[in-house]
Amino acid sequence: MSGKRSIFEEVSDPAAAKVAAPTGAIDRGRGGARRGIRAWLIVLFVLVAAMIAVGGLTRLTDSGLSITEWRPITGALPPMSDADWQAEFDRYRAIDEFQVQNRWMELSDFKRIYWWEWGHRQLGRVIGLVWAAGFLGFLLARQIPAGWTGRLLVPGILGGLQGAIGWWMVASGVTQGEGVTDVASYRLAVHLGLAFVILGVLAWDVFLLGRTERDLMQARRAKEARLFGLSTGLMHFAFLQILLGAMVAGIDAGRSFTDWPLMGGQLLPPGAMQLEPAWRNFFENPGLVQFIHRVSGYLLLAFGIVVWRRGRRSAHDATRAGFDAMAAALLGQVVLGIVTVLLGAPLWIALLHQLMAVALWVLILRARFLSAYPVATSLRGKRA
Repeated sequence: MSGKRSIFEEVSDPAAAKVAAPTGAIDRGRGGARRGIRAWLIVLFVLVAAMIAVGGLTRLTDSGLSITEWRPITGALPPMSDADWQAEFDRYRAIDEFQVQNRWMELSDFKRIYWWEWGHRQLGRVIGLVWAAGFLGFLLARQIPAGWTGRLLVPGILGGLQGAIGWWMVASGVTQGEGVTDVASYRLAVHLGLAFVILGVLAWDVFLLGRTERDLMQARRAKEARLFGLSTGLMHFAFLQILLGAMVAGIDAGRSFTDWPLMGGQLLPPGAMQLEPAWRNFFENPGLVQFIHRVSGYLLLAFGIVVWRRGRRSAHDATRAGFDAMAAALLGQVVLGIVTVLLGAPLWIALLHQLMAVALWVLILRARFLSAYPVATSLRGKRA
């Protein structure tokens, strides 16, 4: 037990400060397991972002139906012999995608699309292993902070669900005699949407673990409720736009009209309601689906500007900077979307557009986080 202190002791005395320093668990919020768990979640975040990119390339190269079976364990190994390759190719040749549009393919052509889909599935397995190894490691070492076990289970549960949804999506395109050559666009939207949910969960946890518990408790008292509400609305709007983008990708609607700001020389694209029954046009008509995605993008930009202007009125430097970054990414994404349309959605531009969506999503979440947990600054502009 420390000795008695004089009431006249200088508070600036280093020795006294050391004695008075708090040693509770709440003040060790940034040490030990928090740093290790945060690093593990960042690795998972990078892997999921890479998964989205590889998934985009798989879609853009029409490789997603090259593997016609779902084998979570044995599917980790690719064909190991010429006979195995031929058997895999024969299964692909039996489905409508080959029969309708890819009858020109030889085995060498098939191998190119096979490797994209195999790589996509393999990366999913790697993500699952990294999550399981990290979670079990921290759990067995009893290094998970109080209240975090459930939170860290969520990415693993969602990842397992994502694998099942991935096959549900692929199964919609593995048909025979139905003339189907692509997966169902709404299933693709569910698959991509869940990937962004997982990415968002990981990002939010990384943000939380980047600050001490004491800091978070103090920051919560300064929460900017109105700004938080607006940024929450922006987050939901952006997620809707991501789903609409998946619908565009699912039916290659991005290549249907390559003029801007009009479509086919008019405001509403020609043949916007030509399918019967009428509801099918909102999901299967390339012109109308692209039109909806465009209009939603304009509205998202307008709402984003409103939220940004509100964010600029924050009393906190970091919060204002966070909303500035969000607004810059939003404007950049809109410009990139227009360029993608004008160029006819070439592979690498379309992929960049998807990766920019990832960046924008994370920056919206970060701005929202800063409105909920502002970083206090002193009068001299330094973090308090």
